[in-house]
Amino acid sequence: MWLKWLPWKYIVRKLAHSHGFLDPVSVLAKVRSFSQPSEVQEPIELLRAGMILHTRGLMNSRAIQQNLDWVWPWWVNRQFDPEDPAFVPRAFSLTHINLTHRNWTALGIPDMSIYPLVDPGGGITPQTDGWTLEGWIVSDTGRFLVPSRLDSVHQYLGVEENLSVETLAEDQGMSLGSRVEVVLEKGLPFCHIRYIGRSEYPGWLVVALRPYNPEGVAFIHKIRIDKRERNKWFIEDRAEVFFESPVERHLSSNYREGDVSLYASEMSEQEGSVCEVGMCTAGAFFRLEAGIPRQIGVRAEIRDESHESLRSSWSCSEVGWEESLKGHCSLSIPDEKMQFLYDAAIRTLILHSPGDIFPGPYTYRRFWFRDAAFILQALICANLTGRAERALDRFPARQNAFGFFHSQDGEWDSNGEAIWIIHRFCRSCGVSPKREWLRAVESGANWIIRKRIPPGQDPVYGGLLPAGFSAEHLGANDHYYWDNFWSIAGLEAAASMMSEGGKSALALKYGHTASDYMSMVEKSLLHARERIGRAAMPAAPMRRLDAGAIGSIVAGYPLQFWAPGDERIMDSVEWLMENSFFQGGFFQDMVHSGINAYLTLHIAQILLRAGDERYGDLARNVADLAT
Repeated sequence: MWLKWLPWKYIVRKLAHSHGFLDPVSVLAKVRSFSQPSEVQEPIELLRAGMILHTRGLMNSRAIQQNLDWVWPWWVNRQFDPEDPAFVPRAFSLTHINLTHRNWTALGIPDMSIYPLVDPGGGITPQTDGWTLEGWIVSDTGRFLVPSRLDSVHQYLGVEENLSVETLAEDQGMSLGSRVEVVLEKGLPFCHIRYIGRSEYPGWLVVALRPYNPEGVAFIHKIRIDKRERNKWFIEDRAEVFFESPVERHLSSNYREGDVSLYASEMSEQEGSVCEVGMCTAGAFFRLEAGIPRQIGVRAEIRDESHESLRSSWSCSEVGWEESLKGHCSLSIPDEKMQFLYDAAIRTLILHSPGDIFPGPYTYRRFWFRDAAFILQALICANLTGRAERALDRFPARQNAFGFFHSQDGEWDSNGEAIWIIHRFCRSCGVSPKREWLRAVESGANWIIRKRIPPGQDPVYGGLLPAGFSAEHLGANDHYYWDNFWSIAGLEAAASMMSEGGKSALALKYGHTASDYMSMVEKSLLHARERIGRAAMPAAPMRRLDAGAIGSIVAGYPLQFWAPGDERIMDSVEWLMENSFFQGGFFQDMVHSGINAYLTLHIAQILLRAGDERYGDLARNVADLAT
């Protein structure tokens, strides 16, 4: 207890000033002054993720820029090339991170929560946050085919029997193809890669081990080839990569010696290398005769040190794609691109719902109720209801003792989203909510009621939720309409489920509170309308219209609070389409800057519901942007 009496702020200030730094306490106070006062300023989960990202970025800045003679991944070659449209100047940037080519592709099998990645140049990262395998061709005349250095390669996502990615690179009379997929062997997952190389000149097909991945450096301190059979790589003294054919020539190097690519034309041989910096590189060489194609098969272990305990359960879960797709809502149309996008999307839904719901395979391989609500909605619509039910069964365990459905601190939308999607599942499937779901719903609805600001306490924010971080792409902490609309939806859903569960008193309570709550929001919207001079809804009561207004249209989709074509929703959509669109899609200016596919489709849903044929243009635009 005595620790809290120490003058921490004074000590921190004194220490900072003594070393010539700005006072971090006053700087933090200034940063927070740009947002509404809130009990949670920055969710610790996002701070942690950002710290990891920029720590790697700091290492990238030390490893890359003075070693541009190394072979680097696709994104580095573009961001560091002044002739490339993706070039990023680095003069005052402390960290170098992948800002421009975050379009890697995940592979996997149903119910496996670890996802190998394939980058746009065909680089393969089998293990979470780990090293990468690449294929090269090196001719005896000194020509190199390195896919990540080419202007473009051809890639294809296969969805027929198993998920696979095929990459084809061609240059200077050489071609290199690869096909990668995940398969189970004795219950354990492996990344299977088949390289096919061909060259007009004699040379070598090289399987290269790289100390990086799509986010940046990934340390390798020790590498060696199995010197007796020459068919496996030991990485950090563990057998990780297995070759179908014995390696015919082996090179390795460390950071001080430089990249192994610098010695690829020399006829030397190394068993392995050790690097205290953690930048070991290696190449397994296979002879290519002029004009004769050659295939090389490679297997790489798939694992994640932070989820090692999962491996024991994989051997018990060998449900393949055919079984996982059974009964799903299939589509058959002549438009080949739309057909492909639908089929790929269905498999992505399955891939990202191994139990918990993940919105992404790597940086975003974490759980949020916000993303889960929309992904579960899609699973339900696709008749993948078993997967949806399994995920919903995990919701109560994520609820704290106060009834808050916790995925991140300060995100007040989560309770409404959790309750709404539980109700949506029950309505769509024609089932009653489970007893444990009902308990969680009751506790969650009570949390919403307690969390609201008392109606008479503040003339602007009375009756709304306190300021929160909400969906981070909406901006700094504020009293977002997004949070409040979701909370109203949660109370309405809770009222319906309590009525069905025979708890009429609670049903009346939640229904009455939802109605009163909506009247407070509509009163707030009237004040905002008078202030900005039009019906469009800003992101929060005192915000001007900006890209964050996209959150307020949730009242139209998916919540459908008001009639199709409601003036407030349609005027919001018109403002967004006039002021926040780029190349036919909604462009989010804040945080996740870029054309946002799912929010563009939210607007398309609003237009579709209102009978506005522009919805089709938006859907086609998103399809055209897909890689």
